[in-house]
Amino acid sequence: MKKQLTRFLAVVLLTSAVWSCRERETLPDGDYARGVLVVNEGLWGSNNGSISFFKREDREAQLDVFEKENGISLNGGAQSLAEGHGHALIMVDLRNAGLDKVEIVNSNTFKRIGTLTAPDIENPRYGLVVSETKAYVTCWGTTGTFPNFYINPGYVAVVDLTTQRVTKKIPVAKGAERLVAAGQRLYVGNAAEVSGLTVINMATDEVVSTLTTAASPNPIGVDADNKLWAYAGLNLYKINPSSGTIESTLPIGNNPTKSAGSFAFSPDRRTLYFVLSAYDANWNAIGETYQFATNATQVNVSTPFVRRLFSGLAVDPMQGLIYAGVTPSYAQSGYVVRYRPDGSLVDSIRAEIGPKEFIFK
Repeated sequence: MKKQLTRFLAVVLLTSAVWSCRERETLPDGDYARGVLVVNEGLWGSNNGSISFFKREDREAQLDVFEKENGISLNGGAQSLAEGHGHALIMVDLRNAGLDKVEIVNSNTFKRIGTLTAPDIENPRYGLVVSETKAYVTCWGTTGTFPNFYINPGYVAVVDLTTQRVTKKIPVAKGAERLVAAGQRLYVGNAAEVSGLTVINMATDEVVSTLTTAASPNPIGVDADNKLWAYAGLNLYKINPSSGTIESTLPIGNNPTKSAGSFAFSPDRRTLYFVLSAYDANWNAIGETYQFATNATQVNVSTPFVRRLFSGLAVDPMQGLIYAGVTPSYAQSGYVVRYRPDGSLVDSIRAEIGPKEFIFK
């Protein structure tokens, strides 16, 4: 009997050990390996941007996880975050020139790996991690004052993640903004009333062409049919990345006082959600959230998905829930509100000031 019990315990321990090893091999280590990162912009000029985190089953977020793990705050506005291949790049914006930076952290532990600073980085906007060793960051460069704000061309910084250094600056149009990869091409938008998406060959890191659109275009992403979507003002563009041509242009209503933004794909990449906003007579932001199918021939803006304005929008590819940022003001905490695909409310979780982006892990 004792021998049988001994054999049984040995099998259990061996099985547990094998399972534990497999778990360690298949699951990434770190407190932030699975869950949702929230980019909280903060009040511009107050240097109080931050990153929150919560697991999908949580009802309370961990606040300012960068400070928690590194003992210091971001000390700037959190413009955006790019995550992939074990890295996270946080674009940090400060009021004064020469102080902007990009913090590079391990995306699973949020421990700092390195920091990119001026003169390599000035006014970082958005990033894209394309491999374990390479990332891109769009930058406005040093800026002037209104109305001559964009005094320098924008650029795309090529980042070596092994050395945490900028190895090249690719000149692009003024006000370099969002960027999306489609095949071996990188499509870069702008915010400076320049017409056209800049197209970069990622193998050579050289500009190869410009895709003409209305002013200030920005790429959104690639749909289920491998079509690239972009927007400029109240126009949506469906682009064939293989031929580099615009297949169709869809107007987003006809009210020039409104602006479209915060575009997000559904998990199957056949539906796009977006926010349509404007200002009332007292300069208060107002708006609604809409959706449309990527095979539609027109965008319906008569029936909102949710009759509410949000400061950010994203869709969890694992659960299909729509995440929306609510910013009551830039002097108080915001919220992450979750909706089902039918538009019904699930719950809300308190975040920090100005929740604007969500990264799902």
